[in-house]
Parts: sequence; C-alpha cells; structure tokens
Amino acid sequence: MSLAAVVRSEAKLLLPTYDRQRVLFERGRGVYLWDSQGKRYLDFLSGIGVNALGHAHPVIQSTLKRQAGRLIHVSNLFFHEFQAELAKRLTRISGLDKAFFCNSGTEAWEGALKMARAFARTQNNNGHKAKWRLLALENSFHGRTFGSLATTGQEKYRHPFAPLVPGVGFVGFNDVDDLKRQFDGSVCAICLETIQGEGGIRPLSAEFLQTARQLCDRTGALLILDEIQCGLGRTGRYFAYQHYGVQPDIVTVAKPLAAGLPLGALLTTDRVAGGMHPGMHGTTFGGGPLACAVAIEFLRVLDRMLGHIRQTGEYFHGKLESLKAKHEGVSEIRGMGLMLGMNLDSADRAKAVVAQLLDRGILINRTQDTVLRFLPPYIIQKAHVDLVVRALDTALTATQPKKNLKRNGKPSSAKPRRSQSR
Repeated sequence: MSLAAVVRSEAKLLLPTYDRQRVLFERGRGVYLWDSQGKRYLDFLSGIGVNALGHAHPVIQSTLKRQAGRLIHVSNLFFHEFQAELAKRLTRISGLDKAFFCNSGTEAWEGALKMARAFARTQNNNGHKAKWRLLALENSFHGRTFGSLATTGQEKYRHPFAPLVPGVGFVGFNDVDDLKRQFDGSVCAICLETIQGEGGIRPLSAEFLQTARQLCDRTGALLILDEIQCGLGRTGRYFAYQHYGVQPDIVTVAKPLAAGLPLGALLTTDRVAGGMHPGMHGTTFGGGPLACAVAIEFLRVLDRMLGHIRQTGEYFHGKLESLKAKHEGVSEIRGMGLMLGMNLDSADRAKAVVAQLLDRGILINRTQDTVLRFLPPYIIQKAHVDLVVRALDTALTATQPKKNLKRNGKPSSAKPRRSQSR
C-alpha cells in the first residue's frame, strides 16, 4: 500500500491522536530504517527509546521465533517460566526486592501510585495523620491514564480531562525550597522522573533528589522514580538514579525492556510490597511468556553494553557542545549517556532542524517545542555520531536568523537613518 493510501485510510478510520511525519516505514536493521520508497534513515530516536538494541537484533529475533513457537500468552492465574527469572535480573541490577509486570510505562506508573496509597494506609493504624497526598514535579510527564495525567506537571496534557485524581501538588523543577515548603506529614509519596524526558531532557540535581530522599525517610513517605525513558542503560548505568547514590522505594521502567514488545514493570522493596495482596491489582496481558523471554535476552545483551553507552554518550555530548560553541541560539546541551537534548532559541527553528535532518535521512524529534531530542540505539558507533553532527551543523547554519549584511557579506555597522518629516 502506498503512503498516500495509508494516510487516507488513517484519516478516515483512526482517532487523530498523532501528527505523523509523512514517512511509511517498511523494515529496519541495526541502526537503520527503510521507507516504502527504499530510502534509508539513520535512527537516532529508536521509537522514543524503545528500540535500544536497534532493529532486527539477531538475539531478539531468535528469541521471538523460538518462544512464539512454544507459548505466547498464558493467564496470570497460572505460572510460566520467565517472570521469576526476569524479576530476579531486574531486582539484582536495581537493588530492589519485588517486581510487578504490566504492558506499558503509564500502567507501571499507575501501579506505583496505587502502591503508594496502599502502603500509606497500612501505616495509619497508630493514630497518625492520614497520608494520601502526592508531590510531583512541574514540567513532568508520566503517561496518559488518569493517575499518570494527574501527576503530569504540564497543563496542556491535564486540562482536557479535568477533574483528575485529587491530592497532587506540583513542585518547581529542582527547587529544593519549594519541595520543603510543600512537603508535610500528609504526603505519601514524592513522584519524580530522574531525568525529565518529554519535559526537555532535564536531569534532577543531586541536591534535589537527595533532599527528596531525606524528606521521605523522615516521615515514611515513599520516593517513586519514573525511569521509563531514562532507565535500563540509557544513561550508561542500569538506572539513572545510580548516578546519584540515591535508592528509591519504587522505580518504574518500560520502553526498551522487551525490545519493542509491550512490557512495563515496577520494582519495589519487600517493605512496600507488603501493602499489596491478591486481588488489589492485576493485568491481563502484562508479563506474558513472549515479552518476558525477550526482556531476559535484552538484559543479557545490556550487561555487556554499559561501558560502550557511557563512552559513546560522552563523545556525542562533546560533539554537541562543540556545535553549541559554534552556533548562536543553541543555549544548552543536557542529559546523560545516550539521552541528550539540545535546546534552541525558537520552536520554529527546532522544527526546521528536525525537518532538514529527516530530509537527509536522519530521525530525531523535538520536545518542549525547542529541544532537539536524541535517543539513539545503544549499538551506535562514533561514526554514526559524526554523521549526525555534520548534518546538525549544516541545519543549524541554514536556520540561523539572518543579520543585516553589506553587499560584500560583512555585517553592516551603519546606523539606521532617522525618518525626516516633510
């Protein structure tokens, strides 16, 4: 089917929830995708962080084929061989004790919020004030279900669906004083992205995250970290919080976990897990044998890749900083590992740069209007970084706002003439 035919069919049949680029992809291998016209694209977005091992990775392919021929789905009313093994690997690398598997990041976050309220209820049997409030961050993004939206600190996402889940307060980003002002004994959890993704690739400061941990320790509230975009190797460590020396009570993960299959997870401590019992939460599809088998293989590959991610991320970060020094209007380079953002001076310019790179066969996107977001597969090499940086250099030059020029091309220093009255 042609691109035009697909566009017409979608316009007629699908809810208009995405403003798609007019590209019809048909296959992928490694760090590349090919469209319906045979054009090749270097993928520096990886399905918004999902295809962390690239496309058609041989280990993932062989696992899919093998497990699909044995067992794809079984109800969670019964056992299969992969959930416990996957939980063992995730708890080992996270330093936590228990796992719950679901289908997506927003479901993992929804489960974490429910767990925080349930745990707080178990602690309210000694005459203490009830804990039920949640503190989240301004500019955050946690998903699109009602609880996730309620803790998402961007009005554009929340407003169409209000009223949402009550009891949520929003703290200024990295504002330690504001966090201390809003925190009290009624707070059951502080809910944070270790690095804001949709919010513009903005890492928490060490002081802010450590303060959040200390406040929770003081009152028994839970520290919940959303690592759906920044976790599972994206920053060069298994989890972004491991750069800070802070341990959460609950962490949520999803995007790369099953290498393109839907799978999310929340990880927590034995203490917090004690607030849940059979019937309080569940899922039909979450943690099925196919997705879990693939996730185990993803983690096996990831074990060997963290050093490469750190080294390549440092190289990429340095190249982006060089572009910042060269081009006016590039205000900041942010992020860790292979989760990087370049903040530009205008939304129009950022949009134009994304379009120019797409035309040159390079996939990135923008978030928060002005931030170019880079989430390449972990398997990229320095040569791929160099190619992207050259294309960015060209696009940034082409979109640089024009200055007043003399005929010889040099900036004009002449002062504008004053208008004269007749």
